[in-house]
Parts: sequence; structure tokens; C-alpha cells
Amino acid sequence: MQTDPQTPPSDDPQTADGAHQELIPEPVLSDELAQAQEEITKLNDQLLRARAEVENIRRRAEDEAAKARKFAVEGFAESLLPVKDSLEAALADTSGKPDVLKQGVELTLSQLKSAFERNRLLEIAPAAGDKFDPTLHQAISVQPAEQPSGTVVSVLQKGYRIAERTLRPALVTVAQ
Repeated sequence: MQTDPQTPPSDDPQTADGAHQELIPEPVLSDELAQAQEEITKLNDQLLRARAEVENIRRRAEDEAAKARKFAVEGFAESLLPVKDSLEAALADTSGKPDVLKQGVELTLSQLKSAFERNRLLEIAPAAGDKFDPTLHQAISVQPAEQPSGTVVSVLQKGYRIAERTLRPALVTVAQ
């Protein structure tokens, strides 16, 4: 709808496209603006608190990870204390009896094996004839043997692993 330049604008609150525009009283707009500003302030406060909480959680997680690394061996160390005590007792023994010393060493070895088991430290001790596994074994030499090629002939030194990680591979001789 076009207006005639001669015709004065009417007081009818209509826009140029003919839509009806509703006028809102100024006090109502002021109240709505105040409410919107309060809501913005409240949401900004919540955002700041949420960011602070995330930062606190991150800091706590870092602290806990640092403590876990620092004290990771605590349980293992505690399980080795009886072994140390037994070794010190063996050194303090003045009886000079080989049987007593042997019995003490066997007991100490038993304590050590028990400590290893409690801490999931497993022995890698392949038997002669076992298939060579490069993830668990390290070939020190290869020799002709009557057993199948690629199998363990002998173990020179046992290996160890924790869970699925090899700490030290078993040193072995492999059949050619």
C-alpha cells in the first residue's frame, strides 16, 4: 500500500506493509528490560561458577594423578619389607649351620615370590620346546638341536612381566 504524498500520516499503528503494530507502554518495556538484565546477570554468574568448578575438578584430577604416580610403588614396597627383614636376619645369624641358612634363603625366596604374585609380577620361564615368542623372549644364541626350529632349547635367565607388559624378556637359546 502506497501513501499519497498529499495525505498526512494517520494515527493508525500500521506499518507500510499493512501489518498491525502493537505499541507496548514504556513502563512494561522497562520491567521486561530489567528482568532480561537480571536473567543475563544470573546466567553470567552461573557460567562463572561452572567454569570455576571445571577448573577445580581439573586441578583435583591433576593432583590425584600426581599422587598416584608418586605412591604407585607403595603397595609393592610394603610387600618387599618382610623379604628385607628375612635377609637381615640371615646376615645376623651366627650359627654357621648351612642347613639353617639354606632354609632361611628358601623362606625368603618364598616371601619374594608371594610379594611378586600379590603385585601381579609374573615370571616368564619357558620350558624347553616352547615356541619362541619375541614379545616374551630374547634369543641370546641359536644352536642346532633335535627339536623343531624356532623353539626354546634352554633358558639362561628368567623374564618378568606385569599384567601384559614385559619388564624383562627371558634370555633363551633357540633351536636352529
